[in-house]
Amino acid sequence: MKWLELTVQVDTEAVESVAEVFSRFVHGGPVVEEDITAFGDREGYVINRDRPVTVRGYLPVDDNCGCAVSQIKEALDHLSILRPVGHLSLQQMDEQDWGQAWKEHFQVHRVGRRTVIVPSWREYAPQPGEIIVSLDPGMAFGTGLHPTTRLCLVELEERLVPGMRVLDLGTGSGILAIAAARLGAGTVLALDTDRVAAEVALANVVANGVANVVQVGQGTLTHPDATLQPLLARPWDLVVANIIAQVLVDLAGPLADAVAPGGLLVASGIINERAADVESSLLAQRLTLLDRRTEGDWVTLVATKPRS
Repeated sequence: MKWLELTVQVDTEAVESVAEVFSRFVHGGPVVEEDITAFGDREGYVINRDRPVTVRGYLPVDDNCGCAVSQIKEALDHLSILRPVGHLSLQQMDEQDWGQAWKEHFQVHRVGRRTVIVPSWREYAPQPGEIIVSLDPGMAFGTGLHPTTRLCLVELEERLVPGMRVLDLGTGSGILAIAAARLGAGTVLALDTDRVAAEVALANVVANGVANVVQVGQGTLTHPDATLQPLLARPWDLVVANIIAQVLVDLAGPLADAVAPGGLLVASGIINERAADVESSLLAQRLTLLDRRTEGDWVTLVATKPRS
């Protein structure tokens, strides 16, 4: 299969808005590449905030490709009136090239107090107490570099209690599901609507030796694979949904139903301008907001379902 790579360089203040535009169209979500000025095995990335940030996305070359590109260009033109947005570059490539081209940018990096994301093709000597997630995102683009993923990993570190049942919606590469298992979750179900993402997540789960804890499936809360329905029949102690604001709003009811009384919902992937909409939709389902974390223009909300 042929794929079209879309690349644009933007000012740091425009990254979140451009990534949100890409997320509406591109396969597997956008890739955000910040300028790395230094790197150490223990420190992770050192990012030059004064340099432009590259946002990439991939579209299958099919009958819908041209229309999607036109809509992305139009949205970027509108954004460029308010914030610096560079020229949108297009490059056609084979699937194998797509899966490998970006790997040089993915280094070992630490998230939170003790979670370390290690690309499967790099070496790293773990330190006592560290939680290691070995990852090959392939074509699923869940590297832990995006602010929304980092915020979710921090919440998992702080809130996951060993033995919890955890549901990971929009699992991507499986990074959050694997981290949950490493942190002691008793059962984890990782769901993604994208077939490629589900396949990549399963491969990473197996490679990390947590297949006895994490089950991966394709589908959503409302339309799961038939084999997953028995698992979804019970509520979850912790639900993490790193998707986009509109989907969170649309799924507010099913998300609330999926949380056990006294359980937690970590809702992420929310651009700041949509945070109030997501918060209102969760409150309308009688969830109680516990915390709101931000990084740049991205927001993560933590809510709980009161015990009856």
